[in-house]
Amino acid sequence: MTGRTMLKPSVLLPLASLVMPFGLTASEKVIFAFRDPVPLAGLLTVLVAAIAVRLRPLPPWVDAGISLAAAVLAAAAPFHLLDQGYTLGTHAPGLWVMLAGAALVFWRALGILSAGSWPGRKAVVAGLFGLALVFVWEAGVRGFAVPRVLLPAPSAILAVMGPQSELLWADFQQTVLKAVLRGYLMGCLAGFVVAVIADRVPFLARGLLPFGNLVSAIPIVGIAPIMVMWFGFDWPSKAAVVVVMTFFPMLINTLAGLAASDRLQMDLMRSYAAGYWRTLVTLRLPNALPFLFNALKINATLALIGAIVAEFFGTPVVGMGFRISTEVSRMNLDIVWATILVAAVTGSVIYGALTLAERALTAWHPSARGR
Repeated sequence: MTGRTMLKPSVLLPLASLVMPFGLTASEKVIFAFRDPVPLAGLLTVLVAAIAVRLRPLPPWVDAGISLAAAVLAAAAPFHLLDQGYTLGTHAPGLWVMLAGAALVFWRALGILSAGSWPGRKAVVAGLFGLALVFVWEAGVRGFAVPRVLLPAPSAILAVMGPQSELLWADFQQTVLKAVLRGYLMGCLAGFVVAVIADRVPFLARGLLPFGNLVSAIPIVGIAPIMVMWFGFDWPSKAAVVVVMTFFPMLINTLAGLAASDRLQMDLMRSYAAGYWRTLVTLRLPNALPFLFNALKINATLALIGAIVAEFFGTPVVGMGFRISTEVSRMNLDIVWATILVAAVTGSVIYGALTLAERALTAWHPSARGR
């Protein structure tokens, strides 16, 4: 959707919200935007931002700044009304209509920022978009009074992370530092070594690949109890699950990467009288790096999921999977969501680190052009 097509709704929505209720007082009296300065300021700034760009084209930075400021002022309205003790939800259609207009203005600002060529624009746009999603979550849950057992607000999740930091840290150590990292390193390294051997011994690859497809089709809930029986309740059984889940993706991607060197490159190495290992180190492994990083990124996600799910089938009284399963039964959903947040941030950090390493090591590769 272009900025011009969004212009009319972004003007009409705040105008329509002027005559619609913004909430209900404790005495069940309907309030409107002009009765409170904060929602009125948000409404008027959204209106001004939408009309200003329609009357006269503005420099992109000015346009984006005005739009972002209007969106921020409008976003403050629901929390101010809740602090005043007003009931929102279905009693505040004007508020939600005004926020819909603010969303269009915010969308326009993101479009302007992402179209620029300044450094760091991708991170800024992604960060603003993430903040917008958190706002929708917070305002929706608090505005419609969603029960905490169904979906706690982000502020409630963050509030529980401080008092429960020692518990969350112990779970992080048990699941990530002991099970995930060790299983991830063992599984990826074993898959890489076996792939190199299978590349040297072709019949080994023909035998392993069908077996890899068979193992990949086995659900984790079938593997995890077996590993617990074999390796006990502590972290080795979870690391074993991670090894099984990460071994074959690395094996298959490494074999595909080793086969990626074209015939002309191989003929050039033969003309230099290069043997198998020299060709492997100087040509085939560098060409296989994009495939290896693909496997590492896929395995980073699989390892975390595998270890957490495996903890559902037996673990000491610590670990992310154990915490989720026990706190759900106690209806402590705040701690469950805090654990999920720690797992999500951990997975994102590992994935981001691998992406940065990939960009640094494969900048010369043709597949990196245009990134």
